[in-house]
Amino acid sequence: MAKKVLILSASAGAGHLRAAQAIERAFAEAGTAESIHNYDTLEFTNPLFRRLYSKAYIEMVNRMPEVLGWLYDQLDQPDKDDRIQLAFDKLNTGPLIRLLEDLRPDITICTHFLPAEIISWLIGKGRLDTRQAIVVTDYDVHAQWLCPNYAHYFVAIDETRAHLEELGVPPGKVTVSGIPIDPVFALAKDKAEMRRKHGLRPDGAVILSSAGGFGVGRIDELMASLLKVRHPGQVIAICGRNAELKARLDRLAGTLPADAPVSLKVVGYTTEMDEYMAAADLVVGKPGGLTTSEAMARGLGFVVVSPIPGQEERNSDHLLEEGAAIRCNNLPVIAYKIDRLLDDPRRLEAMRANALRLGRPRAAADIVARVSQPGEVDAPQPVSPHAAPRLVGRPSRGKARPGRKRGGGA
Repeated sequence: MAKKVLILSASAGAGHLRAAQAIERAFAEAGTAESIHNYDTLEFTNPLFRRLYSKAYIEMVNRMPEVLGWLYDQLDQPDKDDRIQLAFDKLNTGPLIRLLEDLRPDITICTHFLPAEIISWLIGKGRLDTRQAIVVTDYDVHAQWLCPNYAHYFVAIDETRAHLEELGVPPGKVTVSGIPIDPVFALAKDKAEMRRKHGLRPDGAVILSSAGGFGVGRIDELMASLLKVRHPGQVIAICGRNAELKARLDRLAGTLPADAPVSLKVVGYTTEMDEYMAAADLVVGKPGGLTTSEAMARGLGFVVVSPIPGQEERNSDHLLEEGAAIRCNNLPVIAYKIDRLLDDPRRLEAMRANALRLGRPRAAADIVARVSQPGEVDAPQPVSPHAAPRLVGRPSRGKARPGRKRGGGA
């Protein structure tokens, strides 16, 4: 049993936090730690740095996604000497460093690369003795996740494991666990029962959209297009904490005639996403690592819309390659593409089977089981943070990987 476990994430998007929460819950259910501490790293930084990491990131997602994609590619260089970035991050994370040195965790699990970098530096300087597990929260691994002092990497798919091994990570130091999601997704739930519980139509296609994840000005176009699907069914729009968006969509739902072939159900913040997914047939949205993993766990076909250039583009590529998704690059034709899919039940069923094959609903529990076993996740001999640009002992290979050719499904 681990005496003290520290889980660190960062609120640059919701996925890193949700992954950390899933691991915390899995530890609590397993009872394999004497104490569990789960913190948002950005709460231990100065206000300006916090804004840069969280609010500025969201603004770029909404208003300048092409710039974000360019930065993603430019920074994806595993052989780049990152001492300047490390110095900048150290300067702005003093409270985090003090927390780590005061808490002295036996095991540290990072679902974001910022705390992983700081912990690696502290280990290399001999100021911290902890086993650091790094949980990559997208299907691909970006160079930002790489650091010289780590005990173990947990990744989503076999290709990412192979990528890390090519970069010098020993095979015994990387596990294909899947991306950690709430353990509740491992519980089977009856579709008909979930539809009754949440007041959904018992028949027809149910299309789930995480509407709050879309950029400024796009949600109205998306909903207008989804409501043109000719197959009878229902659209569920999850708005999260965006009260203004929910009010707008409630007004839109109120304008639809009672006999409309497709109705709209608007949902605000919910802790029952697993049940809405259990009731649905398709997910329409942006392929973030957590949303994608949840959809795969529930065996849902994915309709990719407006992926963020960079990590979500790569997530999209994996789903398309595995036959679990289609992609819509033009919102006005999304109804046409969904209708084509619903016209072909065998194709939709194949997509759902592929999704289930990719799904790893027990990822959080598997990560906890691995790190909790004595000797399973041992820390290597600490390496000076300046001994190598990022990972120690790997050959020089230039950029981590070229960007995949972007394209869509049928």
